[in-house]
Parts: sequence; structure tokens; C-alpha cells
Amino acid sequence: MQPQTTETRVASFADLDTRTLHDLLRLRIDVFVVEQECAYPEIDGRDTEPGTRHLWLARAGTPVAYLRILADPDGVERIGRVLVARAARGDGLAGRLMTEALRVVGNRPSVLDAQAHLAGFYARFGYTPTGPEYVEDGIPHIPMRRDPR
Repeated sequence: MQPQTTETRVASFADLDTRTLHDLLRLRIDVFVVEQECAYPEIDGRDTEPGTRHLWLARAGTPVAYLRILADPDGVERIGRVLVARAARGDGLAGRLMTEALRVVGNRPSVLDAQAHLAGFYARFGYTPTGPEYVEDGIPHIPMRRDPR
């Protein structure tokens, strides 16, 4: 059996077609709201901001991994909503996604709020904790930052 081809895509909100937007939001809701049982306002208004970039990996046109990069007012890039579809986990997609995110971020500092059990994963990409662990939606998180190299 041949491995599936995985395409990398990056777009602003204005460049997302209706079907892709639907598929990305559905994937985010499937993972965060349904699988992780976090009832929160998934559609928070930040997806449409001009500086937001949506980055995803797709197989046969279907998104299987996703993150968004927000342009915070202080000039820092904020990576969030990092996920891999349950059926695609274990294929190294999270690492590919982060590598591509750092290419997009470039020489700007970036921050993220890592689920605590994933802090080691983000540390491999140069992120270091910047504060104490906290609980959000019942899940322990750690704020992390990566400065340009």
C-alpha cells in the first residue's frame, strides 16, 4: 500500500472557500469540543482578522491537521488550535505542521499555550515555558515562547 500524499496549505480567512472553511471548523470542533469535551466558543472572532493565517495539511483534499497563526497586537505571532485528526495521528503530521508554522512565522517571536502533556513536543521546536501551569477547560496548559534565532 502506498503512503497517502499530504498537501500543505496556508490561507487567510478571505482566501478560504466555503467548503474548506466548513471542513476546518468541523475538524476543530471534532477534536476540541467533542473529543476533548471542551464546551467553549470555538468561533471566537479571531479567524477573520486580517493577520490570521490558517495552516493545514490535507489528504485527498480533506484537512487532517490544522493550526492557526494569529498576529497579536504586540508583534508576536500566536500559534493556536493545533490539532491532528484522530485517524491521522502517529504519522508525524504534528511535527510537519509545526515546521511549516515556523516557516510562516519567520524571524518573529511566537507564543503558544501548550497542553501540559505536549510541552516536550513544543520544546523540540525551541519553545520554552514562560509562566506557571494553569487549567483551561479542565486541561492543564503551559504558556510557551520561541524567540527568533
